[in-house]
Amino acid sequence: MAVNKKLNFPKRKKKKSRQHNKLGKAPGTISYMGDKELSDSLIYSTTYNADGFETNEFESLDQFFKEERADKISWINVVGITDEPFIERIGKHFNLNPLVLEDIVNTEQRPKIDEYDDYIFGIFRMLYISNEDEIIGEHIALVLHENTVLVFQEVKADVFDGLRDRITGKLGRIRTRGADYLFFALLDAIVDNYFLAIENLNNRIENLEEEVYQNPEPIVAKNIQQLKKEVLKIRRWVFPVKELISRLIDTENQLITKDTKLFLRDVLDHTIEINESLQIYREMSMSLMEMYMSNMSNKMNEVMKVLTIMASIFIPLTFIAGVYGMNFDHMPELHYKYGYYVVWAVMIILFIGMMFYFKKKKWL
Repeated sequence: MAVNKKLNFPKRKKKKSRQHNKLGKAPGTISYMGDKELSDSLIYSTTYNADGFETNEFESLDQFFKEERADKISWINVVGITDEPFIERIGKHFNLNPLVLEDIVNTEQRPKIDEYDDYIFGIFRMLYISNEDEIIGEHIALVLHENTVLVFQEVKADVFDGLRDRITGKLGRIRTRGADYLFFALLDAIVDNYFLAIENLNNRIENLEEEVYQNPEPIVAKNIQQLKKEVLKIRRWVFPVKELISRLIDTENQLITKDTKLFLRDVLDHTIEINESLQIYREMSMSLMEMYMSNMSNKMNEVMKVLTIMASIFIPLTFIAGVYGMNFDHMPELHYKYGYYVVWAVMIILFIGMMFYFKKKKWL
């Protein structure tokens, strides 16, 4: 029997890597590819209409399959995609294509949208900021049916808390709309959270710019290189979303109504802005390394400049000391009573004169 309870989504934890090799397997084979340890999958559901809502957690798939969801919009959360038999049973229940199930458990799958006769399937990356101020990217799959939206995610932590509050608090229009609007709202939450990732990148770039100018140490070059890789990785996750949203707007599939397409246009605007920002940050991250190398070169030039000036100053002094250090008997100045003091005076005058000359030329 379903238990009505408030969902508590804990924070993401690091887990050991686990990879599956799919070489030689037939297309449509459900084989998890990712870095999470094998664990049991959990399933939650939120059903609602204009009159009310109900949130349930199920102890088994048999309990879930028995739930009545007629005349209501259902949001089904499947948390954990490492349990391949579990995913396969859900796929059979909702009549999902084996190729869809294969993509659901493949965390390396790039973002995509596929349309089938009675559902629309999408793969996206969910980005959020960890407690260590790092950008976390989680694989997430969405399936839109007529009255149901299936969400397959790797971990419980997600970006949908605001959407849950809107459903439970009857905020906005979501309780009066169909499953396609819920599908849009999920996409909107995913895309809106991209802005937090973009802001995180912007702050890191600004901090690195200051470090490049003030303290261009080798660790700064390492941080710049890491930032470049992260910008490219996020761009690979985010860049295709613009085209996918455009496809949803242009689709003639009856699952997405004309009214919902108007809201999808707003998401499209956000993706365009995000892609433009990522392109700028990509160029800035590349120029940071050039700035670092330029500053290191300038720093080296300053050192060489000082050493050259010092060498230039001591060359004539060394010459004088070398001349009077020669062991010839017939050197008149060697027997001069004040010769030692005269030589020192000449060297000091030369030193002061050369310093004055270098400063006049603005070499100091």
